[in-house]
Amino acid sequence: MSATAEATATADPTVGEPFSERLKAATWGDHATAEQHGFTEALLAGELPRAGYTEMVAQHYFAYVALERVGRALREDPVAGRFHHPELERVPALEADLEHLLGTGWRERISPTPATRTYVARIEQMADHPAGFVAHHYTRYMGDVSGGQFIRRIAAKAYGLTADAGVAFYVFDALGSLPKFRSGYRDRLDSLDLDEAAAEFLIRETRLAYQLNTEVLADLGRQHA
Repeated sequence: MSATAEATATADPTVGEPFSERLKAATWGDHATAEQHGFTEALLAGELPRAGYTEMVAQHYFAYVALERVGRALREDPVAGRFHHPELERVPALEADLEHLLGTGWRERISPTPATRTYVARIEQMADHPAGFVAHHYTRYMGDVSGGQFIRRIAAKAYGLTADAGVAFYVFDALGSLPKFRSGYRDRLDSLDLDEAAAEFLIRETRLAYQLNTEVLADLGRQHA
């Protein structure tokens, strides 16, 4: 390492750090805030009314319709396309869960909250910002295949649900080993060819994604306090 490069590395501790680690460290506080929200705490404690769980599934549906539509539009993009995995798509599972929870007329019984409409609009804007799309993809799917598995067990026990009826959203059998998938996902983040401006944008957008998710939970918390 040259003297200049060594000085740069000393001044900036992120130099040489895997991007996945940098992203995790930069957004950890936002992630923790979302997890510590009262609505989430009630869910994880098995104390959330079934109606609250059902409403959360409904809001997920609107978010994932937007997320997966944009993802398909960007599947050939050199940045966003690296994260396109049809096996990840959640909309069919959400439709099955909503039909079980609300019956065959579920589409007429759900609507996005104001916070969800804001969240969906931001996801749709990322069709023109592939690095920003990755931020939303990361925030949702990496949470689903990690902490979401704990929610699956809690919800199944609290509401008497099964993988075929009510918690299909959290079932990722098509991915095989979830730890292996998560490792591969981090590898893809680390191999992204981003300049510093794009890297910073992705980090900022990930923080915003957590904030928007937290606002959705706050909306639900006010409805199901």
